[in-house]
Amino acid sequence: MPSIGFHPEAQTEFAEAINYYLRQGSPRVADSFVFAVESAIEQVLKSPDRWHVIDEPDIRRYLIRRFPFVLYYRWESNQDHVTVYAVMHCSREPGYWKHRVG
Repeated sequence: MPSIGFHPEAQTEFAEAINYYLRQGSPRVADSFVFAVESAIEQVLKSPDRWHVIDEPDIRRYLIRRFPFVLYYRWESNQDHVTVYAVMHCSREPGYWKHRVG
């Protein structure tokens, strides 16, 4: 199974979303969100090439179930590593995260 890393800004987005659900929802909703993101990551790690490349350089998208969020990631097959570049709320401007990809 590949290793995984988060771009620091993606890590911050994830934490901010958790805090939002804690403030605006409840601990139960926040826990459900964390579970949904962790499940998404698990699916990506099981089969990182399952989702199509939707942008360059080799960026793939995974739609998170039950929550309006998307993971944007790149699988580097030669290193067997997945990097998550965004944990994006679907209402955000598309592509705002592209500067993170190096």
